[in-house]
Amino acid sequence: MPEPLFSAAITPANAHEEHWQCNLIVCVFGAFTTIVAMTLLLPFLPLYVEHLGVSDPAAVAQWSGVAFGATFLSAAFTAPLWGRLGDRFGRKLMLIRASLGMAIAMSLIGLAENIWQLVLLRLLAGLLGGYASGATILVATQTPKARSGWALGVLSSGIMAGSLAGPLIGGVLPPLVGIRNTFFLAGAVIFITFLATIFLLKEAPRPPRDNSKFKAAPLPLWAGAKERKVVLTMLAVACALMFSNMSIEPIITVYLIQLNSPNLTVMAGLVMSAAALGSVISSAKLGKLADRVGHWNVVACCLGIAGLLLIPQAFVSNTWQLVVLRFLMGLALGGLMPCISSIIRHSVPENVAGRVLGYSTSSQYVGQVLGPLLGGFIGGHFGMWLVFIVTSVLMLTCAVGTLRGRPRA
Repeated sequence: MPEPLFSAAITPANAHEEHWQCNLIVCVFGAFTTIVAMTLLLPFLPLYVEHLGVSDPAAVAQWSGVAFGATFLSAAFTAPLWGRLGDRFGRKLMLIRASLGMAIAMSLIGLAENIWQLVLLRLLAGLLGGYASGATILVATQTPKARSGWALGVLSSGIMAGSLAGPLIGGVLPPLVGIRNTFFLAGAVIFITFLATIFLLKEAPRPPRDNSKFKAAPLPLWAGAKERKVVLTMLAVACALMFSNMSIEPIITVYLIQLNSPNLTVMAGLVMSAAALGSVISSAKLGKLADRVGHWNVVACCLGIAGLLLIPQAFVSNTWQLVVLRFLMGLALGGLMPCISSIIRHSVPENVAGRVLGYSTSSQYVGQVLGPLLGGFIGGHFGMWLVFIVTSVLMLTCAVGTLRGRPRA
């Protein structure tokens, strides 16, 4: 008999776990391609903002943050809805919706004629999208608990791989085919994900449920104070993590201009991809480590290390110093989201897991909205170096808060 695709065969405890390995492959592929399409604009976003008529350098930095964060603003409001509908009607349907919606929205972004159209289309992308977050919910709820940390780590590696490849492609492709054609190609790639999701992803038939009970499901969604504290702590950490990451990336191109970096879009893509590369390398390993030593320990340690690594990034004198520091920071960040998802998943009942993980996604989106807005404002008006210092203080504070919020058991 041939070896199973993954390291060990797991006998599913429930019917919905039967196809977890196949679903994981589809979700990793889909998350990778959609994240590539969503992140490839980062190296040339300030240049696209200038192309759309914004000329003042401070305004370019600020509008870049607004345009980048707009997607996550609309996604923050819709993520709990998609999570709840996924619990009720099936998570495959949500992934089909997300992939088709993102394919349409990304293609339309290439048709923007002014900065307001760009912002509105980015809002539309967040409203219609959410493939990676939907894939996280599907994997978290359909994977045997004994392998959930590893499986979420593999999925996170796919997401981080997309974050790695996206900026690199975005640094190279626009000079070859043009900025607008880059968006059209991104839409085509996501459409391939749409087709793969329809024909390859398998979900067990959902049992009929009592709609009256569904509508009357009480809030809060957890049983007691202990679970409430755990979930709220992880929601805050997820928000702060995304805030810290997204406050930096939209201003990197402008930061490199101040460092007199040659080959601006290529080097910006390289700097942005360095953190993603570190996360790809460490994500699955840290997820596996967390299954052994505890997810809370890994979260607190990674937050502290990443916070300390942000300080020297404020004082680099050339691009390669920033590349190395971003890579090391990515190594620390790689295990955070799988651990956060696992902690939340194991703290709530199965029937509301999708909904609560949807709230987790919303908290991440809130951070992804506030991060670019505040980073662009601080960087444009007070100096790029201060963005790194403020972000460092936030991550170190979260590390201390995680240690204090950890259940004693």
